[in-house]
Amino acid sequence: MSVAPSSDPARTGFDPARLARIDEHFGRYVDDGRLAGWQVVVTRRGEVAHSSVYGLRDVEAGTPVEPDTIWRIYSMTKPITSVAAMMLWEEGRFELTDPISRWLPEFADVRVFDKGSALKPYTVPAVEPIRVWHLLTHTAGLTYGFAQTSVVDALYRAAGYDLGVPPGLDLAGASAGMAKLPLLFQPGTGWNYGVSTDVLGRLIEVVSGQSLADLLTERVLTPLGMTDTRFWVDPADAKRLAALYTPHPGTGRAVRADQLEAAALTRPQCFSGGSGLVSTAADYHRFTQLLLRGGELDGVRLLGPRTVRYMTRNHLPGGGDLASLQPQGFAETVLDGIGFGLGFAVVQDPVPAKVPSSVGEYYWGGLASTAFWVDPAEEITALLFTQLMPSSTYPLRSQLRQLVYAALVG
Repeated sequence: MSVAPSSDPARTGFDPARLARIDEHFGRYVDDGRLAGWQVVVTRRGEVAHSSVYGLRDVEAGTPVEPDTIWRIYSMTKPITSVAAMMLWEEGRFELTDPISRWLPEFADVRVFDKGSALKPYTVPAVEPIRVWHLLTHTAGLTYGFAQTSVVDALYRAAGYDLGVPPGLDLAGASAGMAKLPLLFQPGTGWNYGVSTDVLGRLIEVVSGQSLADLLTERVLTPLGMTDTRFWVDPADAKRLAALYTPHPGTGRAVRADQLEAAALTRPQCFSGGSGLVSTAADYHRFTQLLLRGGELDGVRLLGPRTVRYMTRNHLPGGGDLASLQPQGFAETVLDGIGFGLGFAVVQDPVPAKVPSSVGEYYWGGLASTAFWVDPAEEITALLFTQLMPSSTYPLRSQLRQLVYAALVG
């Protein structure tokens, strides 16, 4: 399945010549070796206004990016898992204010880092339980070991939680291990990007009685026709999987990340609701159209429109933005004026970020520089796929926004 332009871009309010700047600009990243290849899809009012591929999915093999190339989407898994959770919420399976220890008793007596070092941390009891909404908004106090910005991150790494989980653990075991580590702050008082959506995935398993992989396949991916989105790539499709790259520290040219890329080719023991999926542009395009249409696509309704609107409002404590709640940052994008909803970052004010967008636009990205956004005001969706880690290497996401909104003239 591919995503081909469905109409003359001018019919959707885009200037074709200005849209062509997208390919010209990002083509330079490939031509000078900073990226291996990429794929971009831009839509408006449900019509594909721009769809392009460029470069190689595997430099060493000399194979080009094609419309059906499979990409590791890493944290773009999180919105899919969040939609699945809210489907269960719509069925009355839980309330957003419920303590997660109701289903995950290992989180009943969590502790919070107070002071000290990774060798000698001092912790205090949590005064507020972790609640479901804390997982969806990353306000639980959980973190990522690879972030390397705090003592708690170091404790995660020491326990084996770095870019993945300790070997041999399934999602239940991983969740139990995470519960033993201290929180970065009292639940609901701050924002920090971390393993919250992985724990949410485990909560989904307990509430539904299914593995996360089975539930996502049965309830979300199959109904939407997202047949290439899964937790691993079968041998028959391995040739379609893009290779994974990192920047050379001296030249900045993309070099193969051999140790990391093989993980997508085998069935994982732990189904990561925060970072585990691979997908294609055609598949994720269908997911963004579901969101833009208020939870329904081609006669299949996964969520009610009011639920989607509620998920894409700012739920941060005190109505704050990410810059005020997470001053050290975690990505290449500016966090000023950006709130966070139930699974998505949400634009509150586009001015501080100095990048055109609409109030109410929501988005997220992945570790290998993939990204998407949905703009309900302009009825735009945009997708960017490439495979360069980390995503903070180049300002690809903000540059795509510049180019897309500069091309919108109608």
